[in-house]
Parts: sequence; C-alpha cells; structure tokens
Amino acid sequence: MEVLRLYGPHDLRLQSEACPVPAPGQALVRVTAVGVCGSDLHWFDEAGIGDAQIIRPLVLGHEFAGLVESRSSLLHGQRVAVDPAIPCQACEFCFEGNPNLCANLRFAGHGSTDGGLQEFLVWPERCLYPLPDALSDSDGSMLEPLGVALYAVDLADLKPGMAVGVFGCGPIGLLIIQLARLSGATQIIATDRMPHRLDAAKEFGATDVFLVDDAWVDEPVWKASSGRGVPVVFEVAGENQAVETAIAAVRPGGRVVLVGIPYPDSTTFTASTARRKGLTLQLCRRMKFTYPRAIRLVEQGLVDVRTLVTHRFPLSQAEQAFRIAQARQGLKVMIEP
Repeated sequence: MEVLRLYGPHDLRLQSEACPVPAPGQALVRVTAVGVCGSDLHWFDEAGIGDAQIIRPLVLGHEFAGLVESRSSLLHGQRVAVDPAIPCQACEFCFEGNPNLCANLRFAGHGSTDGGLQEFLVWPERCLYPLPDALSDSDGSMLEPLGVALYAVDLADLKPGMAVGVFGCGPIGLLIIQLARLSGATQIIATDRMPHRLDAAKEFGATDVFLVDDAWVDEPVWKASSGRGVPVVFEVAGENQAVETAIAAVRPGGRVVLVGIPYPDSTTFTASTARRKGLTLQLCRRMKFTYPRAIRLVEQGLVDVRTLVTHRFPLSQAEQAFRIAQARQGLKVMIEP
C-alpha cells in the first residue's frame, strides 16, 4: 500500500509499505478522505508542534474517514468517520469524563501514532462512527473540525440573543460561526486576513466582518459592538494579534476561548486589560463526546461542512495539497487516498 511519511520540515515521501493487520478490538480501514488541518501544517513546517517533535518518520492526517475492510468486524463494509483520539480509558482524567485530557492519549498524526495519509490503517473499533447515507466521505472527515468547533462553543456557554466575536475564519472559525448562529447569537463579528474567508463568514451568518492587515482592528470591532464589547470571543487564528483583539473586544466579565495554535509556541496579550476586565480565558483542547452530535447536525442540514471543501488531491499530489493549504488558498484542502 502507499503511505505518505514526513521525515523533516517540508520533507514528505510517498513510499510502499505492507498492509497492517488488525489486533483484537481493531478494524482495518481503507482511508477515503483526509482533511489538511492547521496543526498538520505545523508538523509540515516545523516537523513538530509545540513541545512535540518528530521522533521517527510520521504519517500525518487526523481528519479522516474510510471504509471498514475487516470481515470479522461488526462494522464490515460500513463507511465510517474516524475519531483520531485514542484515550486510555484508565487514567483519572478519563474517569472524570475528560478523555481529551487523557494522560496517555494517542492521537493520529502526532508523536509516534501514524495518521490517515495512507491507503489503509488499523484503528480501535470504539473510535469508529458509521456514516449515514446522506454524508459523503469528505463530510465524514469534516466531522473532526466540526467536533472541535462544537467543543469550543460548549466551553463558551453561548445563550440565545448573545453577541459573539470570531477572530480567524478558517474552517473551524467558519464552523463556529454556523454553530453560534444556530445557538441564537444575534450579532457575530468576524475578522480575518483573507477576503475570501470573510466572504464565506458572511454567507454563514457573520453580521459584521473586518479585514485584518498589520494594523489593529480593535477600535472598529469595539464600535461594531456598540461600544460595549461582546460577551464571548473565539480566537481561531493562532496569532497573538487576534488574541490581543479578542482581549480588547470582549466586554468586562466576558469570556475568551482560545482555539488557535500559535506560531511560535507562545501566546501573549496585554495583562492589564485582561485583568481589569476580569476576563475568563478558556483554552480549547481538541474535543470530547462530539461525533454523534456532529453527525446529526450535518445529516439534518443544520451545519454545512460540504461547501468548506474547496480543493481535492490524490495521495500522489499530497505535497501540492500542503502547499495550497499553507498559502491559505480556498478553505479546506482534502486528500483522497
């Protein structure tokens, strides 16, 4: 089978390897769709992400779906979305209902755990979710970023009638906009550096959009909120400028949910502003218990993931796919092994 491995920064190699054999409790999955995520770009650029560094050639890809090939599996022949997180189910954090904080978590395309950019892989059956007929394979791969957006909105405790800010309108930011609208937000202020992403933000429900360049947009964002600030802001850009704007735009006593992964591995903001406002800063760690909800939202047409996919490539053109994603062209880049 064909496997794409990352050997170092910008060093992707397509190679042939033996097909894996599932152990008890695992299923063999033929991978059909893999989304390229911002965290994959960290690995591609830096051969690492934060304090996690490449320790051996790694298969990237954690947003993926496939077809179960194992004849012994109860899911044989079913198309499935793959939860990339494998919690141990035995540590105190798992017992407390926080598997996303598992002390022994394994995650696809991270550390020593290979991800979806290969033709086949074995994965725990408990982490596979059957896809209804209404969802395509690429829809299935989009359930992972939708899950992150769902968890971020859960952390924000949104209420109908609220105004919110979404700073960073990549795929997860656009999904948060859809969920905020679905939760009853009456004003959604969005910012991004890319005009085409702001166009998408307006289509998905943003009421006020601002193009960001090297200048700050704090003042126009503050004016858009009638000079009162918004109760909840999501920072989804992974840039300290967006964090500073979030701190400036949120009202006193409000909440800032940090979703973006920064370059480099550091987040800074003006402490006096955050302190005097008495803000709550909430960091989003992936997701938990979101796949069934995400499937229902997409199946019922309440959230649109399909139009977020703007580019598709075969595995043999994966490096081009990464370059397109790195340049922030379009929205979601999909690789289809």
